[in-house]
Amino acid sequence: MAPKVQILLNVVFGLICCNSVTTVSSSFPYYGTKIGALTRLHHGVSGDVYAVDSRTLFIKNFNYDGEAPAAYFYVGHTPKPSNDGAQRLRDERGGENALTRRYRNKDITLPLPDGKTLRDIKWFSIWCDEFAVNFGDVSIPSDLDFPRPQKIAPLKGVHEVSSDNIVIVDAQTLLIPNFSYDGEAPDAKFWVGRGQRPSPQGLRIPDENGKEIPLRRYERKTIVLTLPDDLTIFDIGHFGVWCEAFTVDFGHVRIPEGLNVPPSLKMLGISPQSRLNCEVLYDDLAFEVRWAVAGDSIVIQLIAKLDPNEYMSFGVSKNPEKSSMIGADAVVSWVEKDTGKGYAEDYYLGDKSQCSGGHGVCPKVKIENGTNSIRLLNAAWVNGYSIVTYQRSLQSNSKFDVPILTNSSQAIVWGIGPLNERNEASYHTHFSRISTLIDFGRQPIWNCPSPEGLKPDDENDKEEDTSKPYMEFNPSKASTTPSQVNGQFEEEFYDKRPLALQNPNRRQESRPLEQSRPHQPPRPVPTPKPASKTGAWDIPAIQCYEPEDGVFYAQMGPTGGKHGYSAITGHVGWGISWYINGLLIPEIHVVRGKTYTFVVEGGIDSDIPAKYHPFYITDDSIGGYEHKREEEKKAVRIFAGVHRSRSGQLTPTGVGRLCNWTPDVDGPPADDYQSFGAYQRTLTLKCDHGEPGVITWTPDRDTPDTVYYQCFTHRYLGWKIHVHDACEDPGFSASASENQEVRIPFANVDDAGDVTAEASIRHETKMESVLLKLSKQAF
Repeated sequence: MAPKVQILLNVVFGLICCNSVTTVSSSFPYYGTKIGALTRLHHGVSGDVYAVDSRTLFIKNFNYDGEAPAAYFYVGHTPKPSNDGAQRLRDERGGENALTRRYRNKDITLPLPDGKTLRDIKWFSIWCDEFAVNFGDVSIPSDLDFPRPQKIAPLKGVHEVSSDNIVIVDAQTLLIPNFSYDGEAPDAKFWVGRGQRPSPQGLRIPDENGKEIPLRRYERKTIVLTLPDDLTIFDIGHFGVWCEAFTVDFGHVRIPEGLNVPPSLKMLGISPQSRLNCEVLYDDLAFEVRWAVAGDSIVIQLIAKLDPNEYMSFGVSKNPEKSSMIGADAVVSWVEKDTGKGYAEDYYLGDKSQCSGGHGVCPKVKIENGTNSIRLLNAAWVNGYSIVTYQRSLQSNSKFDVPILTNSSQAIVWGIGPLNERNEASYHTHFSRISTLIDFGRQPIWNCPSPEGLKPDDENDKEEDTSKPYMEFNPSKASTTPSQVNGQFEEEFYDKRPLALQNPNRRQESRPLEQSRPHQPPRPVPTPKPASKTGAWDIPAIQCYEPEDGVFYAQMGPTGGKHGYSAITGHVGWGISWYINGLLIPEIHVVRGKTYTFVVEGGIDSDIPAKYHPFYITDDSIGGYEHKREEEKKAVRIFAGVHRSRSGQLTPTGVGRLCNWTPDVDGPPADDYQSFGAYQRTLTLKCDHGEPGVITWTPDRDTPDTVYYQCFTHRYLGWKIHVHDACEDPGFSASASENQEVRIPFANVDDAGDVTAEASIRHETKMESVLLKLSKQAF
């Protein structure tokens, strides 16, 4: 079978996913229905979002700087992005990890969560979990007319040509259910062309095997055809069976104009590969099961870190709702380390005992001849891992077989243990202790660490986990022929336009791996892991005598990579932090009884959380008061930056227009700078229109010796304020800096360059000498 045709079969029957993306030169820049552009809120997020079909999004030219610690793709059904009702998407490779790599004009394809369609969601966002921040989003209109496969007329003609209603799967793929043809004409071909009827000016279409030879006999076979090269369904007016040698039409259908169908994978720039499902069974021994359904059979790969003479077993429970060993249908597999020879034995688990006289945990052939349903495809011992790949039928071939379901989840069993002297399974030392369910017919999802051996397609892929070997797994090589598939098509489709659903009996929606355990309550907001404090930049503290007027500018800026916020504080930041008088989170020294003024430029629009950072002073080293639980709020004191109403409601007052210290996007990353002074020289202050906010604060004897300036809505943005009784406190000492007048620079925020923001307030400060010194430090 031609690989191209097999790939298209995989599209129809759910065996492929977007595994790698390449640039494809194409004359048809069609990506589906455009939803809109991502809002550019933070971390350089941008891109155009398209609806490929009811369950797939495509982002054209996606950009993201990769510097936030916990950013993910999310969708949700609330009016705007939030934690409530949100669901995380897997990334374009099917991974679950945070987006820690950089994207630069990347084209990516993202499937929605199982069971969800674009009707169920109202927004798509790049969302930061730890700090509940939206980095960029797009709204999904409720009346979005997303592309979907379309039913058209059936074939009917001479030489017994017939079919059920043809389905236009995507712009280059046709599904012909129950196709028949008597095979007696000398030169019949699948044929397309412009206009409403076939003619000699048309074009041959390769058959389901990728060949252009005369058609053989078909009797109610379901086949999938692909249009060649850059030809699309939008370029043709008809499809049928044509006798090329005698210019005779054996039967054709018209292709309606304006079909709203999904783009093909090629049109999305995707290089499709057979993509596997994967689930971790026992993490301590890296025991995984990988699989793909191929026609009427399933190909399964087991991998585990086993000792010599150990086996790994996997199978399906007789009770589809509960993992139970008795009556289970399983495969016991192992690899001989010395020879590399592999084994996959078909077992029936009749009792909790070793096989004796055909009773107990026995190979099926020892119970009854001819009952083996397993075909070993490949095996290897790689870097201490045993890898075994085998194939079995989905259905039962004997009374000892348990069918594998593709329309719902079912319980599985697994075990690891020693082989006895007869190379048969002894009592398992590790086994499934809770009921575990798998939906074998789901869309491919990789719930395992990324395998070694997947070649990176660009520089962003260099951070792949390569801790585990990967063996080539191609289910198409072991699959049945296309004529043997059942023709069931899981995507919803409509007659020509999106009207009433035409397929009420389509299979149940896929569900991810499920385990029978009590419902868990929502987790509290996680605390980031401590960060390394090695290599921190030396940020000079602001002493208690500078500035003399006690005025501080509080603005936003980048965290400074591994030398900045995380190394200074020991906490993981989320990409931005407070800058005070142009310095990255400096420690501030103040004196009790003196009034200090903070000019706050952290954002004023509360509808855009990524641009809204109210400034406040507190005894809480974490910040983010607004999103704390009530019991946490009771333990926190706030000294400035909020207003308390008579009812006790706190409203932040430290709000003003947004000013952002912005790095050069074409410059080196922050990690490359050995000093903050060198990095600070590359920053430009960009301010929105509006007025700054102003708060005042007078620390008194009830003020703790150490407090913190923080953001009211986000955690881990600020740092320490040291409170002293007098400026001559022996706890610190410093010489006065030269008094200079400073005007903080500003820059335009309008991309077109025709809108100029106002400069920051001009004021006297003694920080000029420090900034000047920093700016002159060498790289």
